[in-house]
Amino acid sequence: MGENLEIVITGADGQLGKELARKLCLSHSVVSLGRNELDITNKEEVDKKILQLKPQIIIHAAAFTAVDRCETNRKKAFEVNALGAGYVALAATIVGARLFYISSDYVFDGKKQSPYLEDDDPNPQSIYGMSKWIGEQFVLKINKGTVIRTSWLYGHDGKNFVKTMLELAENNMAINVVNDQLGSPTYVSDLTETIIYLLDKKNGIYHVSNTGSCTWHTFAKAIFEAAGFNPNLVNATTTEEFGAVAPRPSNSVLGHDSLIRENVILPRPWNDALKEFIQKETRS
Repeated sequence: MGENLEIVITGADGQLGKELARKLCLSHSVVSLGRNELDITNKEEVDKKILQLKPQIIIHAAAFTAVDRCETNRKKAFEVNALGAGYVALAATIVGARLFYISSDYVFDGKKQSPYLEDDDPNPQSIYGMSKWIGEQFVLKINKGTVIRTSWLYGHDGKNFVKTMLELAENNMAINVVNDQLGSPTYVSDLTETIIYLLDKKNGIYHVSNTGSCTWHTFAKAIFEAAGFNPNLVNATTTEEFGAVAPRPSNSVLGHDSLIRENVILPRPWNDALKEFIQKETRS
């Protein structure tokens, strides 16, 4: 991938969009489109903008990711995550652009006892998961593009679980965190590096997360510990006791068969990535 590519990134205001723009603009021509620059739920606007820019690659990172709010605002969830992806896929196809769609571990029901593979059947249990799955199908059927499923994302921009835990730790507060959901925390920086590797690989479905797995409770304790706070402030609770609005998969660990098949280096273990994130975050 030595050539200079014309790349459009949607969701430029999000933590992934910002990181993608930072890294890709070092060697490519990048146009980053946030909500103010592109309303992905407006087909005419999407067509006009993509036809005007004529990119070679579109990385579609725009999404409505507030999982619980998706349950109460279903219309917005499907307009943004499903229809929006369909509109971008149609426009990408018209200009002959390759499309990369960022999806989620929440497309799975969580009942499997081992990591989910790329060809496992999705069975989303939440509105968020359902809307992302429909978005995937639009991308794969309309554009024959690439779907990148990731999980438990955190980075230096915007709000996320790690930043919330660090704030609570600084206030020396005891907190309850669910201990019956298993997944793989993913550092946005590592996800971005892998997406860049995939730009010249064949289209399809890829699972990209830091390797290894943990529960949210284990993750929270690791955050406290890595930042030098007392991990005993983190108490275990159950999903039922916590009472979130949207159902969550009890296991959403992602297997990396497609990355292995394409000889892409797997992201490092989640706890190594977390330590680096916290070092950078506490230095800034």
